Order: sequence, then C-alpha cells, then structure tokens
Amino acid sequence: MCPREPGRFVAAVALVTTIAVSAPAAETCGSVITAPLKAPVSADDPCPSSDPVVCRIRVLPMDQKVEAQRIRMSYHDLLEDMHRTEADMREAGATDEEIARELVDMRNQAKEITRAGMTPEEVRILEERNRVKYGNPLGPTADQLYARYGSWQQVIDASMRTSYGVDRELSLV
Repeated sequence: MCPREPGRFVAAVALVTTIAVSAPAAETCGSVITAPLKAPVSADDPCPSSDPVVCRIRVLPMDQKVEAQRIRMSYHDLLEDMHRTEADMREAGATDEEIARELVDMRNQAKEITRAGMTPEEVRILEERNRVKYGNPLGPTADQLYARYGSWQQVIDASMRTSYGVDRELSLV
C-alpha cells in the first residue's frame, strides 16, 4: 500500500491515522522497497545504535513495527513531494535559499503529518531527541542547517535525507 495521492502533500494525513496493520510482504512504494520486517529483539539485547528511536523500533512488537514501517513509508512519500517542489521552484527561478527554506518547512510539515498516526509516547521520544539535538521538537531550522553546512544547496540536500538507521530497522533499505 502506497499511501499518497500524487501532488497532494497533505493527502497522507487521513491515511496515516487509519492504516490497517497486517504482516508486510516485500512491496514497492514510490522509490521505497520494503522487505519483510525482522522479528523484534529482546529489550535486554544491547542496541548497536546511538539513536534512541532505532533502539525503540528494534524491540517493538511485530504489529507495532508493521505500523511504524507504514508510517515511515508515508513520510518517505511526503518527501518525494519535496523533490517535485524543488524542481518546480527551480523552474520558476527561485534561489537556493528560497528553495531550502520551503523544503525545510515541508519536511517539518511531513513530520507533523506522520506523527499524527503515532502514539503520544512515540511522539514524545522523537520530540525529545530533536529537542536535545536541535533545540526544536521538529528538528533543525533552515538557519541551523545553513550554519552547519555553509551553503543553501547543502541545506536542500539535507532537508530531503532520511535516517538510514531508522529506515534500515524498518526494512526500507
């Protein structure tokens, strides 16, 4: 199931909150190919990642892991809209800074949309990680990214990257 209506950035809101949980088989969703999820590990097993989100996903019961994978697929789908927006803005003559600021805003909107389908505890963990790392529950601002990378093109690139660790744990890479 690929939860996205082409060209509609917020179309996933209803889908994210109503996704049915079922055992996943390998499927293609836009540019994301999913594989069957790995069985959860014991909470006593050491987590090889320093990312608390990855560690939490590793121990989720299978039905919750399936739901997390589907929500992550929705997030990836929303990020695909960002690629189209970048192309449209470039065609219209927008500067790298204008594009970067728009894409960072879109990414934050995508986070809000996908978190609508999560439990309050899951959202709390994500927001806590981002507050510690960026001082903002949704993640870095465009200005923070510019200060880190030094160019608006690199901000554009960063705004469309996802966490490899989370994607790997949810069998999306």
